Amino acid sequence: MATKPIEDHATGAHAAPMTSRDLISICDLSPVEVESVLDLTALLKERPADFRGALAGKQIVLFFEKPSLRTRLTFEAGIHSLGGVSFFVDQKHERLGVRESLSDVAHNLERWVDGIVLRTFAHETVVKMAEYAAIPVINALSDVEHPCQALADFFTLRERFGDLKKVKLAYVGDGNNVAHSLMLAAASTGSHIAVATPKGYEPDAKVTAQAKKIAAKTGAKIETMTDPVAAAKGANAVYTDVWASMGQEEEAAERKKIFAPYQVNEKLFAHTADGAVFMHCLPAHRGDEVTAQVIDSAVSVVFDEAENRLHVQKAIMLLLLGGGMRRFPLRGGHV
Repeated sequence: MATKPIEDHATGAHAAPMTSRDLISICDLSPVEVESVLDLTALLKERPADFRGALAGKQIVLFFEKPSLRTRLTFEAGIHSLGGVSFFVDQKHERLGVRESLSDVAHNLERWVDGIVLRTFAHETVVKMAEYAAIPVINALSDVEHPCQALADFFTLRERFGDLKKVKLAYVGDGNNVAHSLMLAAASTGSHIAVATPKGYEPDAKVTAQAKKIAAKTGAKIETMTDPVAAAKGANAVYTDVWASMGQEEEAAERKKIFAPYQVNEKLFAHTADGAVFMHCLPAHRGDEVTAQVIDSAVSVVFDEAENRLHVQKAIMLLLLGGGMRRFPLRGGHV
């Protein structure tokens, strides 16, 4: 998790003894920390009653520029089940930073609440909010990453298969924000991921390079290709996402033609390993990126993934907000 110094707002000096951390990217977690998040998630899922009150007195605001079902409800339910309070701000009518600067928004929020959850279009919005705010910021989706989803996905894989170092995940479709976070999570957990996309729709080159850099230390295997069959061959799980994300609606018809060979159907799934599962971050478009015969079959774990969003986000919030003072008090009056 990205660490930022807490600034003394009276003197402008950085206070070294205390730091605030953000989760903007999977890269903000070391491989050991990823494992810790998954371990804590397992404990929270098994013994939720033990953590009631863990965030008592904490207040978290959710700013969402995009519609949401899973992300909003799992964060709100998670906050309340831990004893905290949530505030939802519907930002669909106007993006953050338009009415007033992100810096001003951040410096207001850090005086009122203990954490910020953002679901935005531009990744830069999340990055800048984290830069300006002296309280933890969590990326609940941006156009570059979806870290909470990927952590829930790898927790789901660990529940199903155990040792993640023995798991091969095939991602088939658009090299988007979900693919990015899955690649980085696979790298951190020592897993094997094969990402198959049409030419021109590959994952971002910088993200791929970063995943491979992490993989060099963990023993993970990161592959990118254009052949969905090659990706699915011997895979323990096949993952896909919508072909046109929010904000790409005008491209939907053209993308449907380009991505048709990447549909996850029974024919493609036949190339997987015995006991393989199907994964999707949802919402899904049956008949497009996946057939009903696959997503509604016994091999589908999409609702396990959705449930695990709740547990993994509770773990993230506990690690970021679970104790201590949220910021240094002002000294010497107002600034």
